[in-house]
Amino acid sequence: MKKRRAGFYFICILILIAILIWANLIVGSSGMTASQVWSVLTGDRSEPVYTSIVLGIRLPRVVAGFFLGGALALSGYLLQTFFANPIVGPFVLGISSGAKLAVALFMIIFLSRGKDMGLFMMVLSAFIGAMTAMLFVLILSVRVRSMSVLVVCGIMIGYICSAITDFVVTFADDSNIVNLHNWSMGSLSGINWDEIKVIAVIVAVSLCLSIWIIKPMNAYRLGEGYAKSVGVNMMFLRVMLILVSSLLAACVTAFAGPISFVGIAVPHLVRTVLKTDDAHVMIPAGFLGGAAITLFCDMIARCVFAPTEVSISSVTAVFLVPVVIVMMIKRSSMKSQNE
Repeated sequence: MKKRRAGFYFICILILIAILIWANLIVGSSGMTASQVWSVLTGDRSEPVYTSIVLGIRLPRVVAGFFLGGALALSGYLLQTFFANPIVGPFVLGISSGAKLAVALFMIIFLSRGKDMGLFMMVLSAFIGAMTAMLFVLILSVRVRSMSVLVVCGIMIGYICSAITDFVVTFADDSNIVNLHNWSMGSLSGINWDEIKVIAVIVAVSLCLSIWIIKPMNAYRLGEGYAKSVGVNMMFLRVMLILVSSLLAACVTAFAGPISFVGIAVPHLVRTVLKTDDAHVMIPAGFLGGAAITLFCDMIARCVFAPTEVSISSVTAVFLVPVVIVMMIKRSSMKSQNE
């Protein structure tokens, strides 16, 4: 029954992603028709403007939304496995905000010296920020046993990082730094094919590493004692979960800014639909679910108030915060019943 449910889910989610990709390529303020988009995709270059819009703006954005949305959901699932709690995620724990702060600071340093920040430095600075925020969370987790208190501490870390970022960006002299405000709110606009190549490599490597540790992850879900009894190297597993989840969160933040609540809500939604937490299923299912939701929310952010574009984090918050609230209420009710 579970295999049938999972198979049906994968068919539906792949169809939904295909529809969302096509919809994202068609809709927009330029007024292109479906036939015009199809002509460009099939090699017609007679209209340079349409070619530029589809291949230079919309298609890179769609591909980025697919990879980055999947990366967020996968990062959230790995963190939830690490903390054995479904209400954590890269945005909630402040990891995304730490990455955002590091990118802003490094960018200011580079621009103040008249240099452009390369793609490698973008990812590296975001990873340093994500790992620093994660380190604070881990230190707190040793001293704070309550997961709810830990989540609140993570939120506070995120607020501090965001406040420092806003302060630095606001008082920066360079106009390019001031324009970081839009990026700091979360956006997929402006991503090009060179950036997508880097994104694809990072996400593919992280996905492979996640698949590599599926068996120890499943053992760990049954309890630390059981995992140790079947020979799982707990230190290695924990390090891998931290590194891969931080790398994924850093990749998203470096290129799109912080995108909220996808990492925490999508694994829960997928888990609820499939009635399983098996990593064999959750990793690919969560990745595709995150991609679908991000593509949908980006289309809303781009088109509802066109030509004005709103932050994608604002849209994801509107749709996914209710999911998180319901999840927390259910979790609280289950705890009360068990007591």
